[in-house]
Amino acid sequence: MSRTPSSPDLLVGADGQGRCPWAGSAPEYVEYHDSEWGRPVRTDDGLFERLTLEAFQSGLAWITILRKRPAFRQAFAGFRIGTVAAFGAADRERLLADAGIVRNRAKIDAALQNARVAAELPGGLAALIWSYAPEPRPRPKRLADVPATSPESVALAKELKRRGFRFVGPTTGYALMQAAGLVDDHLAGCIAPRHPAA
Repeated sequence: MSRTPSSPDLLVGADGQGRCPWAGSAPEYVEYHDSEWGRPVRTDDGLFERLTLEAFQSGLAWITILRKRPAFRQAFAGFRIGTVAAFGAADRERLLADAGIVRNRAKIDAALQNARVAAELPGGLAALIWSYAPEPRPRPKRLADVPATSPESVALAKELKRRGFRFVGPTTGYALMQAAGLVDDHLAGCIAPRHPAA
């Protein structure tokens, strides 16, 4: 991969297309970048999956989570909120013993707790999360222009914690917003198409 003179942070792949620089280090990243990251996710289960995986990623490289995602999906019943909310002690022990996922007791407990809270939300998880979506803005020109948090992610994390969610700080909240398309942090000139948030 090479850099483009007009957008020095973009990487140009073998296909001649410019992408965000983080997409160039592994084939899994290219696929995730091109087909998923930043595209609006509006289903409760889809957002529960992303919220859960962002929490598991805390302290780890995202590539670790991407490579384990099939095992995560199997272990957490496709991230169906109602099913995970009903997991009991035997399921918790099964998850703690599953070498295919990240076996972190606090993160597993948080995922189970978060499913129970999400299952009881009056309007659903998607409605709650999307109520914190900021107004659309131009794509950042440089990687340095991409924030780690935002006022909206701070407010979202505060509200999620108030409702009983765990592992949902402002940085995790902002990563969720990026992954689920609430914000578009693909760099200007990136191959990824813009998607209307509405």
